[in-house]
Amino acid sequence: MTYQTRLTLLILLDSIIVSTAIFIASWIVYPFTEVLDMNAIIISAVALLIFHHLFALIYKLYNKVWAYASVGELLAIVQAITLSVIAAGVVMYFVNDFAIYRRALLVTWMLHIILIGGSRFMWRIFRDRYIADAKNQKRTLIVGAGAAGAMIARQLKSDHHNAELSPIGFVDDDMSKQKMQVYNLSVLGKVKDIPSLVEKLNIEHIVIAIPSLRNGALEKIVVECNKTNAKVQMIPKIEDLMTGKVSVSNLKNVEVEDLLGREPVKLDIDAISEYVTGNTVMVTGAGGSIGSEICRQIMRFTPKKIVLVGHGEFSIYTIDMELRNKFGNTETEIIPVIGDVQDRERMFNIVEAHQPEIIYHAAAHKHVPLMEYNPHEAVKNNIIGTKNVAEAADTFGIHTFVMVSTDKAVNPTNVMGATKRVAEMVVQDLSQRSKTKFVAVRFGNVLGSRGSVIPLFKKQIEKGGPVTVTHPDMTRYFMTIPEASRLVIQAGTLARGGEIFVLDMGEPVKIVDLARNLIKLSGYTEDEIPIEFAGIRPGEKMFEELLGEDEVHPDAVYEKIYVGRTVEVDASMLVDLMDKFDGYTTENLKDELMKIVYMEKTLLAVKGS
Repeated sequence: MTYQTRLTLLILLDSIIVSTAIFIASWIVYPFTEVLDMNAIIISAVALLIFHHLFALIYKLYNKVWAYASVGELLAIVQAITLSVIAAGVVMYFVNDFAIYRRALLVTWMLHIILIGGSRFMWRIFRDRYIADAKNQKRTLIVGAGAAGAMIARQLKSDHHNAELSPIGFVDDDMSKQKMQVYNLSVLGKVKDIPSLVEKLNIEHIVIAIPSLRNGALEKIVVECNKTNAKVQMIPKIEDLMTGKVSVSNLKNVEVEDLLGREPVKLDIDAISEYVTGNTVMVTGAGGSIGSEICRQIMRFTPKKIVLVGHGEFSIYTIDMELRNKFGNTETEIIPVIGDVQDRERMFNIVEAHQPEIIYHAAAHKHVPLMEYNPHEAVKNNIIGTKNVAEAADTFGIHTFVMVSTDKAVNPTNVMGATKRVAEMVVQDLSQRSKTKFVAVRFGNVLGSRGSVIPLFKKQIEKGGPVTVTHPDMTRYFMTIPEASRLVIQAGTLARGGEIFVLDMGEPVKIVDLARNLIKLSGYTEDEIPIEFAGIRPGEKMFEELLGEDEVHPDAVYEKIYVGRTVEVDASMLVDLMDKFDGYTTENLKDELMKIVYMEKTLLAVKGS
């Protein structure tokens, strides 16, 4: 309906109501009598019509979207009608020999409010009841009848023209809310009742509206939702709502990251601000999943300058553009630099030119099976590359150097893990004779990173399956990219020199359970997207290890951050590896790497005894 058509219909409807209401009121108040002066009534009706349209324009009654009418719109109607009736009463007073039919005007006032206000709100009711159903909106169950759930219900009920969802009711485990109503929607049961309610009420969509769910609670809800064929979405996390990044109405699909997510670590904002704000920060591997997230987190603390170092042109361009678009109005200077950590001269030139106070070294080869086939490349990038950047930091007196490591450096059975442990040794060795604070931070698999199984599983699901899992009993430790990056930054503030910080990874997760959750959350069943077991790949462990009790200090130096116990590094072994590197065959190089890390393990055991 066009604006002109809508305006014409509203004016015509109001004119009919206003013109007839005073006659109806007069008959109600003075039935079967002749005490009324009909000339005065007719003149008052004309006055009412004129004044009504005048005050309707003043209060913009014809410009309001009545589909979303609420108390504010009703108040505007009452004010406009009240003023028009008072004005008509004044006219009646002068044309009726200074007499006013007060009761007739009072009933007229009431009829105007009932008929004009009712005509507006009847449209909303009609649309909610009938037009919404005609649009084939999906019947929706809301989990959580708290403030967030109420906001979702209100949003969906007031936005039927655009919303695809039609709220039917709530479920909530709070006993005091059972059978209660929120925005005329009943709390129909508890979380355990979701499967039966979905079947009974033909629910097609479920919205989880509890932004402050604690660890494990979301998974329990999703387990019940997964027993149905309804699509499941959730509102954003509480931290995103509090920071204003999104609103409650921004529904998102439930991701595996949400199920495995843990309660967020409270960062020491003051320490990080003192550590980062106004300083120059350099990030190697800045285009990678971890490196780019470190950049995003660092930018929130307004460094003087951030130097984005990476080998891949497109990845550096991508993070550079992202930071400029998101933080372009800050005082931070963003400098993209293309450079390979294996190029020693280039690394020295970059560090000398920008003189960063802090270096986060996230550049590395991380793919376990691929590095088994390419051990020389693993050594060049993970060990020699780390050595180049670390020695540049030492040469130019950089304050802090933080190396991003991995839990695969613990008792390594593969080339990637061994090279990362040797890289840690390089950093530890430098720490013993340098003014720079050198530290390493270990953590496990990161959900959503380029080497993670999640992107692989998603691609396999998009292609119709199967989803390939190496072994039904294989487990891994996981954390999200933002959590890992925040803890890396926090660990940098704790650096004294030579530490290897170990991040608490929580409980291990079965890869096959991860695959099953992802298939279900993607809207499929295992019959539609089967799981196949492909066997353990070269270099893989069945179970990843965190440090044992004899290898980690028992007390956390910060929430979820521990310090690993290590022994003094035999620098001669590292020098020998570098000197003979070019002459090693693939097998000899693997043996030499394992020899170095095994020797340290033996020394650690002796020290522990």
